[in-house]
Amino acid sequence: MDHTSADLTRLMDAHLALIATYVERWLALFADDAVVEFPYAPSLGTPSRLEGIGAIRAYFAPITQHFQGLTFTNVRRYPGADGQTGWLEVHGTATLQPGNIPYAQDYVMRMQVRDGRIAHYREYWNPLAAPRGTFESFDKERA
Repeated sequence: MDHTSADLTRLMDAHLALIATYVERWLALFADDAVVEFPYAPSLGTPSRLEGIGAIRAYFAPITQHFQGLTFTNVRRYPGADGQTGWLEVHGTATLQPGNIPYAQDYVMRMQVRDGRIAHYREYWNPLAAPRGTFESFDKERA
């Protein structure tokens, strides 16, 4: 029996549709006190934890400029037993700017929802798939 909440399904789909295209609409999916985590990010010199909308916005604002045409395929959803937590497995492709660099990445995403919004989001990805220097240029813009 599937106990997935309608909010979780809606938020999973909206997350994939908006993350690299409409940052402000994407941020509206999150609770004001949301936490976003990237467990493997420190290996690239970027933060592993973002707390609150302000920190999430500052990190993701450059994404739409750099990850052009980010598309997710092979989407698989795995609802948790509580109906408020779910997992996504997706394959993402984009063209990184500047330089028109092809990018491909497999992601595992964990999402917890509360009161119709994302309260906690964790994203696992392979840091070796990121072209060297990609995140350093993002960090310069964030500074």
